[in-house]
Amino acid sequence: MEAILEICCGLDVHRDNIVACITKGALNCKPTSEIRKFSALQHGLKSLKEWLEKEDCHHVAMESTGVYWKPVYVALEDAFEGDIEILLVNAQKIKNVPGRKTDVKDSEWIASLLRSGLLSGSFIPEKEVRKLRDLTRYRKSIVHEVSNQKNRIEKFLQSCGFKLSTFMSDVFGASGRLIINHLIDHGNVNVEELDSLIKGVLRKKQSDIALAINGSLNEHERSFLSMQMRHLLQMEENIEELDNSIDKYLEKFKEAEETLDGIPGISKVAAAAIIAEIGIDMSKFPDPEHICSWAGLSPGCNESAGKTKSTKTRHGNPYIKSILCEVAWTVTRRKGTYLSNWYWKVKQRRGTKKAIIGLARKILVIIYTLLKENLSYDEDKFTEIQVNHEKQREKKLIRELKKRGYMVEPLIA
Repeated sequence: MEAILEICCGLDVHRDNIVACITKGALNCKPTSEIRKFSALQHGLKSLKEWLEKEDCHHVAMESTGVYWKPVYVALEDAFEGDIEILLVNAQKIKNVPGRKTDVKDSEWIASLLRSGLLSGSFIPEKEVRKLRDLTRYRKSIVHEVSNQKNRIEKFLQSCGFKLSTFMSDVFGASGRLIINHLIDHGNVNVEELDSLIKGVLRKKQSDIALAINGSLNEHERSFLSMQMRHLLQMEENIEELDNSIDKYLEKFKEAEETLDGIPGISKVAAAAIIAEIGIDMSKFPDPEHICSWAGLSPGCNESAGKTKSTKTRHGNPYIKSILCEVAWTVTRRKGTYLSNWYWKVKQRRGTKKAIIGLARKILVIIYTLLKENLSYDEDKFTEIQVNHEKQREKKLIRELKKRGYMVEPLIA
């Protein structure tokens, strides 16, 4: 392998220790290697950083092993006052050759691949974006826990004979919470008390709701329901606290947030999650195809003997993929926009799931273009560009079909 770096380092990262191999030497000569083992604790990471600075090694590569790489990356990214290149490489891309399965050999192999320029690093956003990412990902997990807790409470009420969900679309709305709190305090609700607990349009169903909660809770059931509701309220307070923290971080990305907020279907919460996953510097991705592939929104390519076997998308980044699919579902309910019209047209030919993935990909391409070119979303201008693009694609397809002897007419006027 032809060398392009005179000095570089390969790291084999584990939970408790790190094996580092520095390879150095002239480009046209056989390099020499020095291998050291460091603790994964803070003092070991400090020693590793000092060793790299002493050896004047500005190029480092390591595998993306779980979360163990994160403290190593944080400890080294400030080395040489930030003048260091750290590649976090997918383990699939640096599979060891047979017979190389020790920690020392792993670090040597990574260093030799890095010296020859055969490694490409994964996308790692800047510090402020990573901090926002911690908050948005944690918020997503808490929201899921809130949904699970509401299901537990509803399941418990059903087991006690209270059928609130039969006549209430949201058991945890204003009226539902008043009824649940009254059950916790008194164990039952009579018709006179129910009149003061029901709000809004639910008053029309007062007689039905009275039948649905015609029962009582004993001391154990009241205590258990109170415990569940306290846990739910605590998680909702955590979400509110997270929202406040996210708002503070979003002030640093105000311009990007306003740009994303102008795209149909993207709320403030969605904008924060998108910025936290892809950042605002689109130069990290060469073109829209790269960011779509990284997000797992590109169709697979599995063709053999002229037959296409599977077009299933890859896993990609599950966080950005899920939020974009949620945005896509929101867009489908907005009538009169280009994106919603595109979805319903594609759905008829390819089905719901493929249409949603395609719409999520289209939204990501729009986000990439707006952030890279520093533009704002204009529905009319965007529609005109997309229609012209589709016309050009159709004309190209018609020319190819006519060369094969087919008689076709354009579909787009």
